[in-house]
Amino acid sequence: MPSPITYPVFRTPDPALALSVARRLVAVGDRQHAEVSVDVELRTVSEVLRIREALPDAWFRKEDIGDWTRDPSDPTGLHGGVHASDLRSDPEFLSPHLPLWASMEYRPVGSIEDEFTALVGSNIGEIWWSGLLWPDLPELDLHGEPNNARVFLLFNNRHIGVGERTDDHTVLVTVRRRGSSHDERHASWLAEQIGQSVIGPGQQ
Repeated sequence: MPSPITYPVFRTPDPALALSVARRLVAVGDRQHAEVSVDVELRTVSEVLRIREALPDAWFRKEDIGDWTRDPSDPTGLHGGVHASDLRSDPEFLSPHLPLWASMEYRPVGSIEDEFTALVGSNIGEIWWSGLLWPDLPELDLHGEPNNARVFLLFNNRHIGVGERTDDHTVLVTVRRRGSSHDERHASWLAEQIGQSVIGPGQQ
């Protein structure tokens, strides 16, 4: 299966503006089967409790660097994910497991984006739209595929997979990987539909 590649197309210190641009980019594609997911890194107990209260349907998990296997015998349940309603609130339990991540996945488009953008604050977080289909443009040899058509909005971070913390927010578009010049041309065409352009190298 062809692999995807993702290009940044917009950056701003204004989270609401970043969301607006991301939504315009999502609208370029066919959204019949689209879904939206969110994820946020929480580095303090107070932030965990704030997000647990604000997003009562979120799941909380711990990700250890270098430990990508979920341990089903973990007594905390945090490697497998704990629903907000089951997450213990005492600081003595939460503190040793920080940072925690909170996520809500594969929701209807338009259901959680505004609320999440207002909540994320200075935390590293992301919204991503999947299940899109980019327009076919045979005259430009550009073709959309549902497995390789996504839009990302990264908060306080510029790299998918979490890079260095920043004070701005980045919108990125994902296309099918076919070769650097073709990939960037496709991403550029999509960005141009909303008055933007590719502003950095592709991310895998």
